[in-house]
Amino acid sequence: MLPTTTSWTQGLDLPGRILSDGPFANRPDEGYELYEAEDEFVLSIDVPGFDPEEIDLRWHDGRLTVAAERVDEERNRKKTYHRSFRLPKRVTPEEAEASYHNGLLEVRLPIEGQMTRGTEIPIES
Repeated sequence: MLPTTTSWTQGLDLPGRILSDGPFANRPDEGYELYEAEDEFVLSIDVPGFDPEEIDLRWHDGRLTVAAERVDEERNRKKTYHRSFRLPKRVTPEEAEASYHNGLLEVRLPIEGQMTRGTEIPIES
C-alpha cells in the first residue's frame, strides 16, 4: 500500500518505489561493459579487491572466462569472481591485451579479419 501524500512533491518518487518493490528489486549490477569498437571488442569489468596475479583470464572455444580468487587466511575468508563471455564474432586471441587498474579490468580483443571498408573491386569499361 502506498502512503498518502500531503505535498505534491512527495509523490514524485512513485515510479522508483513501485520498481523497488517489484521484480527488479535487489537485482545485482552487471558490473561490466562490453562494446564493439572499429576493429576490436572492449570489455571493462569491475573486479575490485584483487591483485592482477589473482585474476585468471582465458580464451577457449569462443568464450572469454574471467576468474579471480583471493584468500585472506587471517580472517579465514575467500573472495571469488567468475564470469564467462561469448562474443558474437571471431577474435584473434593471440593479439588480445588486458590491463588492470584501480579494480577495473579492461580486455581488448581484436576482431578476426576485420576490414573497415571491405575489398574494392575494380570495374572494367
